[in-house]
Amino acid sequence: MSRLRRVWDKHWYAWAFVAPVVIVLAVLVFYPLVQGIWQSFTNLTEANQVPEICTRTLGGGQVCEPNPNRAEFVGLQNYADLLTGRVGEFWHQLMITLIWTFSCVFFHYTLGLGLAVLLHREMRFRSIYRVLLILPWAVPAFVSAFAWKFLYDRDDGVINAVVTTFGGQAIDFFDTIPKALASTIAVNVWLGVPFMMVALLGGLQSIPGELYEAAEMDGATGWQRFTNVTLPGLRPVSNSVILLGTIWTFNMFPIIFLVSRGGPAGGTEILVTGAYRAAFEGIRNYGFAAAYGVVILSILIVFSLFYRRMLRNQGEVW
Repeated sequence: MSRLRRVWDKHWYAWAFVAPVVIVLAVLVFYPLVQGIWQSFTNLTEANQVPEICTRTLGGGQVCEPNPNRAEFVGLQNYADLLTGRVGEFWHQLMITLIWTFSCVFFHYTLGLGLAVLLHREMRFRSIYRVLLILPWAVPAFVSAFAWKFLYDRDDGVINAVVTTFGGQAIDFFDTIPKALASTIAVNVWLGVPFMMVALLGGLQSIPGELYEAAEMDGATGWQRFTNVTLPGLRPVSNSVILLGTIWTFNMFPIIFLVSRGGPAGGTEILVTGAYRAAFEGIRNYGFAAAYGVVILSILIVFSLFYRRMLRNQGEVW
């Protein structure tokens, strides 16, 4: 206690500045998180969430009785139903989620890095190019999703209008799982590349120019300078943006839900859309949806810990 008191007496102003943020996080993040974890161990649904059932009497009053089917603690039942496939399509959704996440983050990083390298060079109208390339990131995701949904439309879409104009046959982008998944990945890549580009461009500007000059004097080619100076210099930024991109893409709900609607026949559903459908469609199984959420959180925590250990093994401080 004396040590805590000394720390408080010495840094009380820091605690005072941090306290509002901690309170807001506790109200908006930690309390719902704890509540969701608890609900994942119950059979809470739309039908049994009301503690009392009230009926009106002939005199205009109300008579309330305890709900005999009120939600109860069921332990790990929701997790067993989820992981064994008795309810939902967890393993298929997990496979689609991994394909979706890896593909999007790979193209986010590679295309973002290429554009960052191009914009880092001196060229005319460079500021205009930067603004135009950042625009997709500035547009809300749901607006972009609706715009791309219109572009992909089989009958009235712009893409098929161009195809049919040149004598081709209209394409149904969502009649098979591979085409639907590729179409949604293209939308998310278009949305996510600007973030990677901006972050990596900032990293490029922090690399000392003397390193490139020294490499050039030693006879290094352009590719050798890129692999031995640029990539190592970008490693701290790359580590952060890849981790953030993975977490964001893993939980990217609006693109899947609004562009492909999870179709065809649920073939492009990811874990987060599966949790949404469990919570807000049909009987609205809140306990099962909460189990979805806890599993998603657990997967991301395990990935973050594995990623952190991998970086430590490579000598990165993180």
